[in-house]
Amino acid sequence: MDIQTRHTPSFGVARCLLSGGEQIKIEAGAMMAHSAGMHLEARMEGGVLKSLKRSVLGGESLFISTYTAPAEGGWVDVAAKLPGDLKVIDLDGSTNWILERGNWLASEASVDIDTKWQGFRMLAGGEGGFMAHAAGVGKVVVASYGAIEVLSLGPAEQVVVDTNHMLAFADTVQYELTRAAEGRSIQSMKSGEGLVFRFTGPGDVWIQSRNQQQLIAWLNTELGSRE
Repeated sequence: MDIQTRHTPSFGVARCLLSGGEQIKIEAGAMMAHSAGMHLEARMEGGVLKSLKRSVLGGESLFISTYTAPAEGGWVDVAAKLPGDLKVIDLDGSTNWILERGNWLASEASVDIDTKWQGFRMLAGGEGGFMAHAAGVGKVVVASYGAIEVLSLGPAEQVVVDTNHMLAFADTVQYELTRAAEGRSIQSMKSGEGLVFRFTGPGDVWIQSRNQQQLIAWLNTELGSRE
């Protein structure tokens, strides 16, 4: 499968080019357009329990749309809910990826998207304790709010990322959740920075340039002031 992106980094669209009989899994509601003859099936991927876990705990839709190309092949365009960038992860079977909740957009049928428990520390960070895992071999389209920046970490190299700007990272990267001002809760609160991820390489970390929580807070303030 070939995936071509356009209109990035502000209003990204991914065109997924399929050979005859090839399939692609897409987040429900993410399809923008497709060529004639594509067959659509919406189903609970992996059974009821796995689908509920992905939806209730992982922030994804209960149903996944699967498109199958006709004999002559075809294409499907996908786009995210929020304005921003998108990138393609090319899984080779040796490295899996961990994705922020709600940012998976599409993937080849050979890729498994599951929701896994990341520990109680993630609850404190507002992550809900669960994150999406992408495993297998194939391409995965990940969408962001804002532009995507790739941080490539060498062995033992570290970077600190705000929890609301974290998008995805390779599972070769180690991480811990900690206060922005380590050991100083008052300073963390005064700075406006709460909890952050401390990543240690090797591996890639993707961050997004905008923060959905700040958008929600701004909308609530604006809407509340007009009541």
